[in-house]
Amino acid sequence: MTASQDEISIEEYGQSRLERMSRAEEAARRVELAAGHERAESRKAQQLIDQFVKDAKAAGIVPEPLKATLYSGHKVKTDQRGWYLRKNQSLAIGEDGSYYILTVPGGWRERLRGVKLRASAPPLIVGKGGRDGETGDLTEFLRWRLEAG
Repeated sequence: MTASQDEISIEEYGQSRLERMSRAEEAARRVELAAGHERAESRKAQQLIDQFVKDAKAAGIVPEPLKATLYSGHKVKTDQRGWYLRKNQSLAIGEDGSYYILTVPGGWRERLRGVKLRASAPPLIVGKGGRDGETGDLTEFLRWRLEAG
C-alpha cells in the first residue's frame, strides 16, 4: 500500500465518521423535537383536563374510587379517586386533574394491598395507536364523561 492510498483511506474514514456523527446528531435532534411536541401536546391536554375537573365538580359529578386492572386481568383497588374516561375503565382523570392509565403490572401483593397509581402525561388523542376501538380526541372523551353524569 502506498502513502497516497493510506491518506485516502484515512480521509474516507474521517468523512464516514463525520457522516455517522451528523446522522447521530440528526437522530438526536428528531428525538428532541418529538419530545418537545409531546410536552406541548400534554400542556394543551392538561388545560382541557383542568377545565373538565372544574365542570365535573360544578355539575356535582362525584369522583369515585378508581380501580386498576393488572396485566393478569384482576381488578385491584388504588389510592386515587376520579372519573373513568373509557367504558372499559382503563383510563381515568383523578380528582386533582391527573391522567391515569389503569392497566398496571402486579401480582399477589398488589391483589391484596392494591396499587399506588402514577400520573401519566395526558395526550390530546386518547388511545393513539391502540386497536380496541376506543380512540379519539380527548375533548370527546371528556364531553362524554360529563354527559354521562
